[in-house]
Amino acid sequence: MIHLDANASTPIRAEILEAMLPWLRDGYANPSGSHREAKRARQAIEHARSQVAGWLGALPEEIVFTSGGTESINTALRSLDRNTGTGHGLVSAIEHSAVLRCAETLEREVMLMPVNAGGRLELDLLARGLPGAAFVSVMAANNETGVIQPLAEICAMAKAHGVPVHTDAVQAAGKMPFNVRGLGVDLASFSAHKFHGPKGVGALYVRCGTAFTPLLWGGSQEGGRRSGTENTAGIVAMGAAASLMQKLQETGGHGQLANLRDAFENKLLEELPGVAVNGDLRHRLPNTSHLSFDDCEAAGLLILLDEAGIACSAGSSCMSGRQRPSHVQVAMGIEETRARSSLRFSFSTMNTMGEAFAAAVMVSRAVEKLRRVQGSGVGPVQVYCT
Repeated sequence: MIHLDANASTPIRAEILEAMLPWLRDGYANPSGSHREAKRARQAIEHARSQVAGWLGALPEEIVFTSGGTESINTALRSLDRNTGTGHGLVSAIEHSAVLRCAETLEREVMLMPVNAGGRLELDLLARGLPGAAFVSVMAANNETGVIQPLAEICAMAKAHGVPVHTDAVQAAGKMPFNVRGLGVDLASFSAHKFHGPKGVGALYVRCGTAFTPLLWGGSQEGGRRSGTENTAGIVAMGAAASLMQKLQETGGHGQLANLRDAFENKLLEELPGVAVNGDLRHRLPNTSHLSFDDCEAAGLLILLDEAGIACSAGSSCMSGRQRPSHVQVAMGIEETRARSSLRFSFSTMNTMGEAFAAAVMVSRAVEKLRRVQGSGVGPVQVYCT
């Protein structure tokens, strides 16, 4: 199987698994304890905290370990809701559901900010919404299209109005340079399994001086900011993954991802008619290719690609028994027929150039086969979801 679904999850790299395994086998002590083994676990967690902080340009005390991106996002938004003024929240229309669904439960009004056809936030409209705003939450990069938001500009605009900024950096981390201090964000959410760590562990960056209220109450773990016994093995692995990502960044790893994506896209565009790339071509993650295929239902194409050994994702979500455009595609103004023919291919650092070319060949064959079956229009292929 050629895994081109890295935006959904990445495989654990061997060196990261090696760092994690001793803490699964023997490092079972509770890091909050006072005996020797507990202190050893605590030291391992603090070392991982320094690794994550160093990678992100933060101070170790600004890193709070969580169970993943969703918890980090919910913690950040609920804390902002409780610790900012009476104004409205500003959230982009293309956020992950962890942001959008949480925003619906907040006590204050939350306004959705539109994006342009390329999937980038409209800064002039943000400027209109900032007066009287309590906080802003904008993702660093979109999970579906890979489009990167102008986060530094957003933070500068918000700072001029004294408005704190949270960013969902789950997709950006490990795929592009990301420095919390340089960007000027106040809170940022991360998830280890997006950059070759394990599932079930993440982090929240909380800038020093930012008013903060925990989401989970109980013991005094994580400096009283996140109660619950720490996942030592997962945290150690996240630290190892952060260290590895920092090294790859310093040696041009992001450029290698872009080479894979571009080779894949170029071969498809050269050999297959009716293919379009969705999203801003200048501002997108180096690993993500979001494509539409004319006269080709994505649901049927996914089945053929799975049979051929290609793992990827649909560019639209399944709802109410039929395929509908995702909220991201709707916000970008992508018309429904094109949206229903969209797929997302996302590469990781473990993919090879040979896989990129082989995948392009298999995608071309699958598209041609489905077009022959469906004829000149989007055919009757339906996928039903429970």
